[in-house]
Amino acid sequence: MVVSCWSYYILVFTETGAEEAAVVLTKNAEVKRIPEMDNDISVGRIVSSVYDKQGFLLQLETKLPPELAYKYGNLSSGACKPGYAAAKMTTIYPKFIKSAPMFLDRNFKRLSKISHYLPPFGIKTQERIIDSILTATKNYGLGERLDRLSCKRCIIVGNGGILYNKSLGTRIDDYDVVVRLNEAPVKGYSRDVGTKTTLRITYPEGAIQNPENYEKDSLFVFSGFKPLDFKWFRQIVFKENVRGLDGFWKSVAHRVPRDPTEMRILNPYFIQEAAFHFIGLPLNNGLMGKGNIPTLGTVAITMALHNCDEVAVAGFGYDMSSPHAPLHYYEKVKMAAIKESWTHDISKEKEFLRKLVKANVITDLTKGI
Repeated sequence: MVVSCWSYYILVFTETGAEEAAVVLTKNAEVKRIPEMDNDISVGRIVSSVYDKQGFLLQLETKLPPELAYKYGNLSSGACKPGYAAAKMTTIYPKFIKSAPMFLDRNFKRLSKISHYLPPFGIKTQERIIDSILTATKNYGLGERLDRLSCKRCIIVGNGGILYNKSLGTRIDDYDVVVRLNEAPVKGYSRDVGTKTTLRITYPEGAIQNPENYEKDSLFVFSGFKPLDFKWFRQIVFKENVRGLDGFWKSVAHRVPRDPTEMRILNPYFIQEAAFHFIGLPLNNGLMGKGNIPTLGTVAITMALHNCDEVAVAGFGYDMSSPHAPLHYYEKVKMAAIKESWTHDISKEKEFLRKLVKANVITDLTKGI
């Protein structure tokens, strides 16, 4: 098929109604459809010579549409830019659709994108246990104050050694939402990583094991990668004795000093989208397999693109050319300790994150990506 127009818009009809998606075409170019993991969303025909196989523009130094450039250009200096990250993302990735809730709520069974996939890419077979957990947690947002904000600035704080001695603590604490990952500590490192934690995303093997090391006033956000993880989280929520530990690859936390109302379940769609749409990891029939699980940091960034207006990161990036550099900011393990991961594809993941930084979709405070 050959087209001779420069651009047009199509209406995409999904289960939730009509959504508008921009399709950019090059004059007189043959267009090809990009295969999707899901069949519930179609974005029409996209030019293969303009987009890469994941659907990102090959030329990433793109400008916002004039109306958005005008909108953000007229804001006072330093003001939060509503919808900015999603607008920039859509400019380089026209398939991006912003609506994806951060956490599961009592209507989670209606989320078609996750209902047909087993963990970690969905909730299939775990519906009953999730229902039980959500009955106890009762709350499904960031909290009244943050949920009311018309514009949210979020930062994902990675665990990389690149954070060490950067004195970014004050700058990190200025963000509305500060996301931390797994067991990365705050106490004793505040000069570099700040003191504020809005939410800490983790899974059983990554959770802080000493209850005394949890900071106050933060949400405990569970990300499930296997059915056993959901059983563990249910025991944590209901403050039961943790049992049935066979199947974890390392020891897990037995207690989390949080009330159920301070716990959340991260929407597994962000794992699915990061893996198959953004990075291009092997589908493996929708099952966890070799090299098709994104790191929790990239999952958190994906979550932020959907739920934050401005997105920044710090502490991301491994410099393999410096084997003696610290791997993490909080321990003495060196970069040379990194071994090939069975679950992650770090090089492909870095390629995706570099797209976001290059196109100014996200801001990298430590410039490690």
